[in-house]
Amino acid sequence: MIERCTLRGILEMVQSDTKLNLPTSAELPCSDDTPVDNENQNFLPNFLLFLLEFIWASRDDWFFGVDMAVYHTTGVSHLVPVVPDGFLSVGVERRKGGGARSSYVVWEENNIVPIFALETVSLTPGKEYADKLAKYAKLGVLYYVVYNPEYWHRDRHLPFEVYRLIDGEYQLQIGEPFWMPEIGLGIGRYVTQSGGLQREVLCWYNQQGRRFETPEEQLARYRERFGELGE
Repeated sequence: MIERCTLRGILEMVQSDTKLNLPTSAELPCSDDTPVDNENQNFLPNFLLFLLEFIWASRDDWFFGVDMAVYHTTGVSHLVPVVPDGFLSVGVERRKGGGARSSYVVWEENNIVPIFALETVSLTPGKEYADKLAKYAKLGVLYYVVYNPEYWHRDRHLPFEVYRLIDGEYQLQIGEPFWMPEIGLGIGRYVTQSGGLQREVLCWYNQQGRRFETPEEQLARYRERFGELGE
C-alpha cells in the first residue's frame, strides 16, 4: 500500500512538473509558416468563421481558428503543432483574456481540444487522409471534415467527407448536410455568388437541414420583400 501511494505521488509530481515546464502561447509560433497553395484553403474557413460570428453573435463560449497552430501534448513534441485550415472549439473564451489569440494552446484552454477540424485538399498532397487523420484522432477531435472538390478522383475519395471519432478511430459518416449534435450545427456544401463569382462553399445548417444565410443574403431578401410591398 505504501509502495503504491509512493509511486502515485511520484507520477503526480512528474505530471505536475511537466505542466510547469510547458511554454506559454507568447513563447510559441502562431503557425508553421507553410503557405497555402489554393484560394479555398483560406477562403472557405474564413467564410465559415464569418457566418458563425453572425449565427452565434450572442455566445461567448467558442473559438474558430483559421490556419492557426494548435499546440497539444499528444504528438511527437508539445513544440510541434498541428495546423488545420480551420477548427472550432466550444466551451472556451471567445476572446482569450479579452484579446486575440496568436495560437491555440490546449494546456492554456483547460485542456479543451477542438471539436471540429477542417482540411481542404490542394494540388500538393497534404496527407489529409493518413497522417493528419491520425493526428486529429489522437488529439481527440470529434469531427474531421475533408473538402476535396478538385482532386478527389486522384485521391480516390469523395469531394466532401465527414469523419466522426468513435472509440478512438475515425469512421466516415453518411449524409449531407451532416448534423453534428454535440456542436448544434450541420455542415454541407452550397453554390453561391461571392465577389461576383459563382463558387461552391461550405455552410452551416440547422437540425432541419436548412442553411444559415449570410447577413448579405438576409439583407437582400429583406429589401426585396419590403421593396415589393412598397410598390
